[in-house]
Amino acid sequence: MKRKLATALVSAAFAVGAGSAQAQVSDGVVKIGVLTDMSSLYTDLSGKGSELAARMAVEDYGAAAKGIKVEIVSADHQNKPDVGSSLARQWYDVDKVDVIVDTPNSGVALAVNQITRDKGKAFLVSGAATADLTGKACSPNTIHWTYDTWMLANGTGNAIVKTGGDSWFFLTADYAFGHALERDTEAVVLKNGGKVVGKVRHPLNTQDFSSFLLQAQASKAKIIGLANAGGDTTNSIKQAAEFGIVKGGQNLAGLLVFITDVHSLGLQTAQGLIFTETFYWDANDQTRAFAKRFAAANRGIHPTMIHAGVYSAVLHYLKAVEAGKTDDGTKVIEQMKKMPTDDPLFGKGSVRADGRKIHPAFLVEVKKPAESKAAWDYHRIRATIPADQAFRPMAEGGCPLVK
Repeated sequence: MKRKLATALVSAAFAVGAGSAQAQVSDGVVKIGVLTDMSSLYTDLSGKGSELAARMAVEDYGAAAKGIKVEIVSADHQNKPDVGSSLARQWYDVDKVDVIVDTPNSGVALAVNQITRDKGKAFLVSGAATADLTGKACSPNTIHWTYDTWMLANGTGNAIVKTGGDSWFFLTADYAFGHALERDTEAVVLKNGGKVVGKVRHPLNTQDFSSFLLQAQASKAKIIGLANAGGDTTNSIKQAAEFGIVKGGQNLAGLLVFITDVHSLGLQTAQGLIFTETFYWDANDQTRAFAKRFAAANRGIHPTMIHAGVYSAVLHYLKAVEAGKTDDGTKVIEQMKKMPTDDPLFGKGSVRADGRKIHPAFLVEVKKPAESKAAWDYHRIRATIPADQAFRPMAEGGCPLVK
């Protein structure tokens, strides 16, 4: 099994007199595992950027000065649940990892979610999208941090149906994430009086979308909903342009789009795309300051909401370790739920009993080339969805943890 493991010691020694803060930290080290996509279609939106975001969180938290020794490891799950599961078990059982973060790919995340629960560790999901992580698959050891399929469906889907996009055809990535995003968006379309005229599913990391796009084109649906992400989204949009689908009167709905996707597409192709995010680097002075540091260390690539989520989650995790004086996974997650969240990227928020991190979301539109004033100046925020409306009501998720 091919693995990519990189290890770095973030702080090398305990601060003098800080031993009490370390009293119940196993092995005297808080070990964070960034489980991500280092080599495939999600690498730009997560990948090395997620590892960087975790390191920035440790640095900004001031772990060394507080006498908390932190070590970060990272690995490539290759978008395969069996590979991700094997890595998680190795980390937990042998390498003494305390918490796993990021994990784009819902199939991998659902597998790691169960392993983490079995091992009594902690799992902070920033990259995976399926809302089942706070629904039927919720766990006392997992927090779903950044976004989910319910949020995407109710943000983007709602906006499009209410502005006339009432007939849909879904182009869906054929695994847990795509299925969940299609399901949640279809529910929003039907609830608002729209209809779904057809759907087709494609393999993960597809290079040729021609047969799928021809089916979508033939459906005559007003909206072709792209229930995919990363390279699958950019490839489907580029090939749709070659088929003249938008020029022919149909519109594309990018149900999960990242700023790195917009960068890959270019404004000429991406202009006018409407989608939902929970973080935009140019939102305020604090997000801009973070993005400047991040981009300087990441070949100029600006942070996605996944990167922001990793930073925010690790920061709150370390606060909870300090407050609870333990890195026991179940206890730390419990402590994270008790403490209000507050960081420079998402502002003030909270973690619900079902493990859902709550914060506002933004409906954004990609600017026209002439409207962009600088590099990575791509988005216009059309609306802010309040935190109490951005995510599925806890009572509707079916999480067994909710009494």
